[in-house]
Amino acid sequence: MTRSAYVERNTKETAVCVHLNLDGTGASEISTGIGFFDHMLEGFSRHGFFDLKCRVKGDLEVDGHHTVEDTGIVLGQAVAKAVGDKKGIRRYGSFILPMDDALALCAVDLSGRPYLNFQASFPAERAGDLDTELVREFFYAVSYSAGMNLHLKILDGSNTHHMIEAMFKSFAKALDMATGAEPRIRDVLSTKGSL
Repeated sequence: MTRSAYVERNTKETAVCVHLNLDGTGASEISTGIGFFDHMLEGFSRHGFFDLKCRVKGDLEVDGHHTVEDTGIVLGQAVAKAVGDKKGIRRYGSFILPMDDALALCAVDLSGRPYLNFQASFPAERAGDLDTELVREFFYAVSYSAGMNLHLKILDGSNTHHMIEAMFKSFAKALDMATGAEPRIRDVLSTKGSL
């Protein structure tokens, strides 16, 4: 059974459509209006082996904030919907990813309890056409709308592009691990019996 979800969200600021398949091959069709953000989402899709279609029309004449944040909200909702009742999945995932000078750590718990610990200082204010302060906003939105505990840290790095890309890719690898099947788990991985 393929675990996938389609989520649409329309406001006065943005129109976001996301189709996510957790059991994909890493194929993506991304269009957010922010080229660097598209590149990051393509990397997330490819390295997590998630099939991702993402179309966003946002008020970029204002800035990129609503576009990036609302994409995070909808992607998080799609993750929660696609993973379903969480029976038989690992629940936890972590990855340390090197990318040239950058080293990123990501740890995920699909606990149903949202939390973000984000530790990164970027040398540049922009990466391409993306305001770098929006990277945290994106991951905050994903973590809260997916109900996941998410820790992301830059352990080393000097190039802003590499640092952000390492974060997106490490998140993809950790999420792929957390959503992956574990045959020894018959129900959910919790002493409470539910997540």
